[in-house]
Amino acid sequence: MSNEPSTPATSAAPRQEYRLLVVITTLKLAEKAIRLFAKGQVPLQYQFMAHGTAPSAILETLGLGSRDKTVLISMMPKKYADAMLRRLTVDLGLVATNSGIAFTVPVSGGSSVIIKMIESLGAQGGRGSMERDVIDMSVQNCSLIMAIVNQGYSEEVMNAARPAGARGGTVFPARRLVNEETMKFWGISIQPEKEIVLIVAQQPYKKAIMQAIGENCGFHSDAHGLVISLPVEDAIGLKSPEDDFAHDITDLK
Repeated sequence: MSNEPSTPATSAAPRQEYRLLVVITTLKLAEKAIRLFAKGQVPLQYQFMAHGTAPSAILETLGLGSRDKTVLISMMPKKYADAMLRRLTVDLGLVATNSGIAFTVPVSGGSSVIIKMIESLGAQGGRGSMERDVIDMSVQNCSLIMAIVNQGYSEEVMNAARPAGARGGTVFPARRLVNEETMKFWGISIQPEKEIVLIVAQQPYKKAIMQAIGENCGFHSDAHGLVISLPVEDAIGLKSPEDDFAHDITDLK
């Protein structure tokens, strides 16, 4: 039996965690967010044009501007995403009515090129004063509900979702790419032009909202809807159904 001292096992380096940071806001505030991303040298940014689900007449009555929205999506290390979310709260004032929302979604991996690009952010440790601002991101335990329906059915989605607890949504166009042979096999006629409705909901309302959308706009309805949900880690700018604001006002979020 050897008397040589054993070498203690070295612990593996902690696994890097990644997040998608999603910002849904007005066109003007989106420009500020883009400048903030550029200042922080965020390498990957995607921008989508969308619109909110509040009726235009209500917006005009309240003097709250256009339904047009911008969706910004970026992937970054968790620590940097948390700091950026706090910075967005300060710079964009996302707690104000009609300012928008921002939230993070866990990501399990990505291509090697993407990982190398975003890991450079983690090495920087956060630029500027992002780490020095402490903001309470108290809205947690949320989910991102994504309903994909035929073009023209987003309003029906929101009509079903609101009574179940949804406070508003964001809509942008999409196009479905299908395998025609598979669709023929299942006897399904698929309209290629789609609308994607994004709803950020607190956990107690997620199931009811998804069920309501499925019952009214499901795959076997004229909307040919599909509904999925993704976990949201942190969110700002989200109001709960118990808030004292009227439904139509909070729909502007």
